[in-house]
Amino acid sequence: MIRRLAAAALSVTALLALTACGADSSAQASSKEVTLTIGDQARTLQTIVAASDALKGAKYKVKWAEFEGAAPLYQAVQAGAADTAYSADLPALQALSGGVEFKNVAALKNDGRHVGIIVGKDSGIDSVKDLKGQKVVVSSAKGSISEYLLANVLRQNGLDYPDVRVQYLLPTDAQAAFASGKIKAWATFGVYQAVGLEQGGKLLVDGAGGRVSGYGFIGASDKVLADSSKKAALADFLKRLGTALKWTTTHQDAYAEAIEQRNGADASVAKTLASAAYGEALPITADVNRTVQGVADLMNGIGVLEPNVDVAESADTSLLK
Repeated sequence: MIRRLAAAALSVTALLALTACGADSSAQASSKEVTLTIGDQARTLQTIVAASDALKGAKYKVKWAEFEGAAPLYQAVQAGAADTAYSADLPALQALSGGVEFKNVAALKNDGRHVGIIVGKDSGIDSVKDLKGQKVVVSSAKGSISEYLLANVLRQNGLDYPDVRVQYLLPTDAQAAFASGKIKAWATFGVYQAVGLEQGGKLLVDGAGGRVSGYGFIGASDKVLADSSKKAALADFLKRLGTALKWTTTHQDAYAEAIEQRNGADASVAKTLASAAYGEALPITADVNRTVQGVADLMNGIGVLEPNVDVAESADTSLLK
């Protein structure tokens, strides 16, 4: 059951054909309308938008492109298979560093509790300082938000990044290894964190209190931003998404129920996910850029983000004000 729940979080384990995963939104569409292909992970945005009925009355068509994680989503943006991306701050920085041609167009915000380091109940690890000399599994790839949490809390506790041995594993593989006791310490996120704790793991530290920035981004391809019709539709979508995110904060029970129904999570996991979701869509301000630049600088300093990124230069602030 637990493995099924974890697998449900990656509701598609690889990029599906857009005809399969990109069902039209509830907005009525005609052949003359603009179509936006919105990139998503684990049906997150789709669930929020559908549950809140955010697209009612929209004058454009929405298709959803579903991906296993941020890296393939940004690859799809680069290939023109998705118009937008959705991720935490560090995966966006990694994509920019790797030359993907897009701009961040809206910031998302939560309290950081969706990212954590969990340890096995018999691990003997009771504090961050106890991680010294230990192997820490990071999900999923190099440059994930869970890796930033690990790097930042090590620094806050007087340790250097080489003081731990990092291994990268996809979340489903890491979850199975953690369940069998093969992993002592696991830096992870979202449903995997919730399931790991349900399996008897202990939360060593999470991203609250500024240990992660709490910011995520909606990005848009340069091609979309150069298309005036698509850009106008995207600006409207961002406003509707902001309304939908606010809805999740005032209707957490309904949102949790939607996660259960659409993602196959059980009630306790769905409730955890609903309480830790992004709750706002914000303009990208100087404060956002300054905060995320700190993330970029730290990860560049430990050799994870190379070359570094100028966060402010990577934003288009004209769509959401």
